[in-house]
Parts: sequence; structure tokens; C-alpha cells
Amino acid sequence: MREQGTTRRHLMVNTGVVLGAALVSGGAFAGGVALGRSGAAVPEEDRPATAEEAWAALMRGNRRWAAGSVRHPRQSAARRRAVAGRQEPFAVVVTCVDSRVPPEVVFDAGVGDLLVIRTAAHTVDPLVTGAIEYGPADLLAPLVVVLGHRRCGAVTAAARALSAGTTLPGQQQRIVEALKPVYSPDAEQMIAGHTRATVTRLRADPLLRRARVVGARYDLDTGEVVRLI
Repeated sequence: MREQGTTRRHLMVNTGVVLGAALVSGGAFAGGVALGRSGAAVPEEDRPATAEEAWAALMRGNRRWAAGSVRHPRQSAARRRAVAGRQEPFAVVVTCVDSRVPPEVVFDAGVGDLLVIRTAAHTVDPLVTGAIEYGPADLLAPLVVVLGHRRCGAVTAAARALSAGTTLPGQQQRIVEALKPVYSPDAEQMIAGHTRATVTRLRADPLLRRARVVGARYDLDTGEVVRLI
């Protein structure tokens, strides 16, 4: 009886450790089904097949992020193994290198969901365009999202340099040159204008015509994404 009681206590302690670790990471698993913080089952969504479905999935994830109720879907070891041999992202996200705008977090997405291209102020050149084309042309992703964000440091620096007629050091001046066509003394207007101009440019790309290209803006304060174009 003593040995049986000891075994039971060890089992309870070990179970508590595992459960506690799962809750710290934002959820748990039971029988292979993801559990949310409340313990309720969180069903895995099917891959969106259309641009409309893809955008809706991104917005559902963003609402969770903004509300502080993220689920971290499709981030299990099983998911990692499932996509190890083949990827089928449902959206391409073109955004800034800003450390506060990680698309997988902003949209509460999982492994293999998004093909992400990040450059300073989401500037686009031929090499970057080739990376964007890979999503719709080769992986059949139905949606491309150009995601700008408020208080973008790269855009703000470029606006100041253009206004003062100064040159930024090193290769940073290339960013200024790329943003010159959308210059505005108001950095926020320049961010929105650059997002719209990038969408227009990508929509003209023959390899991107099979996908829908949209523009949006991320609010650093609220966590919300709002569509611009």
C-alpha cells in the first residue's frame, strides 16, 4: 500500500508539472486536441482555399491577438512533422522588419500558415518581388497582404531625410530613395501612401494575378490590423 501511494503521489506531481508547463505556454493538449486557456477544445481550421477565406482567417487571428486571447494554433510537434515535407501557406505577408510586428504573432497563426517577407518599411525591389511571387505562383497562396504599421521608424527617418535634404549613412539611403515617390511631411500619411503604392505595384505583376493583393495597417498600441486597400 505504501508503494502504491508513493507511485500515485509521483504521478500527481509529474502531471502537475506537465500541465503547469502547458498552461504557461498558452494551452495544453488532450488526446491530440489543442486546449485553450479555459480548457475548451480549440478546433484546427482547414486551410483557406480562397482570398476571402484567407483574409477572414487572418482577421480572426488578429482579433484574438488584440483581445489578448491568442490560441497559438498549429504550433504543435505534430504540426511541425506534418509540414516538414511540404508547405501550403494560405497567405503571403509583406511587412516591415520592425521587431514589434511579427506576422505570425499579429495574426495568431501557426507553422506553415504564412509566407513572410520582411524589409525595412516593406520596401520592394526585384529580389523581394521574386520572393513574393513564390507564394502565389509556386505554393498557390491565394492572398498577399502588404502590412504597414504606425510609427514606422524607417518611413519616419526617410521623411525627415527628404525634408531636410540630408543623406542617411551606408545602405540606409537606399530606403530613402525607395520611399521618395510617396514622400509626405506627415509620416503617417507617408506610411499609408507607401502601402497603397506597393499594393498597386504588386497587382501589376503577372505572376501575382492569380492571388488577391490587399493593403493593411497595424496599430502598435491596440494590436489591431485595419484594411486600407
